[in-house]
Amino acid sequence: MQDFLLIVAAHFLSLLSPGPDFFLIARTSLAHGWRGAAGTCMGITVANAVFIVAAFGGLSVLRAGSTAFMVVRLAGCAYLLYLGWLFLRHAGKSSLEAASATGKARWRGGVAMGFVSAILNPKNALFYVSLATVLAGRQTSPAAMAAYGAWMVFAVLAWDMAVALAIGSSALRQRFARALPSLERLSGVMLIVLAAALLVDLGRSAA
Repeated sequence: MQDFLLIVAAHFLSLLSPGPDFFLIARTSLAHGWRGAAGTCMGITVANAVFIVAAFGGLSVLRAGSTAFMVVRLAGCAYLLYLGWLFLRHAGKSSLEAASATGKARWRGGVAMGFVSAILNPKNALFYVSLATVLAGRQTSPAAMAAYGAWMVFAVLAWDMAVALAIGSSALRQRFARALPSLERLSGVMLIVLAAALLVDLGRSAA
């Protein structure tokens, strides 16, 4: 029970920390409503599930310092820069009239963008690997590890959908009608700053 509470607390705190996934969900929800962001939330959840299976399965390929992890970090930096540029380029061009999210193309596009955002975020890999290392040191059983992993996958989806529902409400969209361009520009700048910070950290690690 103590280990489970540790997992819940650590994971919840990580979810509270705003990152690329949060900005992506927020922008999609404001532009298309929570239904439009549902695919994005699903893509983010699937990417987190990949990291959880890799880390909790004992795979060392994603451990800090490994070649694969360095590739993920570089690709993540490139994607953050691209996403930040995309936000800045389209700032003020998004319609706040929630578009229909029933189309398969729209839903698949959201899933793909959410998956790429989360899978190229090196912080996700590092968090799950660190958590798995701690649990392995406490001699956690495989069954318990599987249960913890399943819980975290559920928590990611529940939290992301809660964010989408809160931000994607029609009343909130109307309040943000004038502020959306500024919020998109701010989000773009924040994503570029995150990419720059990752590049600086990467340079220090390589030195």
